[in-house]
Amino acid sequence: MTVPLDLPDSARRAKPEAGLAGMGGTIQGRSLGQIAWLRLRRDRVALAGGLVILVLVLVAIFAPLVVRLLGHPPTEFHEDLIDPSLQVARGPRGGISWDFLFGLEPVNGRDLFSRVVYGARISLLIAFLATLLSMAIGTTMGIVAGYFGGWIDTVISRLMDLFLAFPLLLFAIALVGVIPDHGFGLSGNTLRVAMLVVIIGFFGWPYIGRIIRGQTLSLREREFVDAARSLGARSPYIIVRELLPNLVAPILVYTTLLIPTNVLFEAALSFLGVGVQPPTPTWGGMLSEASRLYTIAPNFMIFPGLAIFVTVLAFNLLGDGLRDALDPRAR
Repeated sequence: MTVPLDLPDSARRAKPEAGLAGMGGTIQGRSLGQIAWLRLRRDRVALAGGLVILVLVLVAIFAPLVVRLLGHPPTEFHEDLIDPSLQVARGPRGGISWDFLFGLEPVNGRDLFSRVVYGARISLLIAFLATLLSMAIGTTMGIVAGYFGGWIDTVISRLMDLFLAFPLLLFAIALVGVIPDHGFGLSGNTLRVAMLVVIIGFFGWPYIGRIIRGQTLSLREREFVDAARSLGARSPYIIVRELLPNLVAPILVYTTLLIPTNVLFEAALSFLGVGVQPPTPTWGGMLSEASRLYTIAPNFMIFPGLAIFVTVLAFNLLGDGLRDALDPRAR
């Protein structure tokens, strides 16, 4: 396209960007993170799940403040509010009132709301720490196996198969059941929490390891990895600066799916009586106690079970939303 000869010199020397001056300025690009956030914001279900998770985490962190405002100490007995003949709270609805939002436990009359709130601290703490341990081991082993291949991949893959075939639940029951009262500078439930984190986290890494290995096998053949090699980049640099940033999406998605799995696993161990010991409240331990008394006090089972259900559902909904938002092929 030629410039008309009758235009002034200033117009002839004008840059092409000048034509966009009346259209709102220069065009700014968006990063992959910004694009993913825009997609996630349109998913109201995933945002609702994330909001529920945020509330649960805040409640667990500030459990003493929440209980001070809305409940009673979780180990405080209220036997005077229990019917001695029926061993349940006096009045209808299991003692649910403004003073006891979830009612009272049978027999001893402890505040059920406070125990559910404090149970969130133990259950979520174990689930989060175990997931971090699984992610750290699984991501490292998966990247190493997928990038180097050969005998290294063979050894790590067979190790994954061995861990996946291991009867984890039986092993956890046997190991946690013989934990001494003191060890490694810890004692009591602190030692049990640490052991649960190690057992659940250490034996859960092959699941994320297989996913990361498969993604790494695909990424190591991409052009940006070949370009890094041609410029003389060493393997540690390629793994940390080239491969790992491209694995953030599957790591985040699988994290949101592994946390509820660990919540359920901890609840199962506590339900079987080999988790954190009473009087420290956990959701699984409360369900174990409620299984014998649910016929006379159904709220004793409903609220801990509902807490587990809501937590698992919220993480799954957020995980589905993250998967769709981080998928580059999604529309």
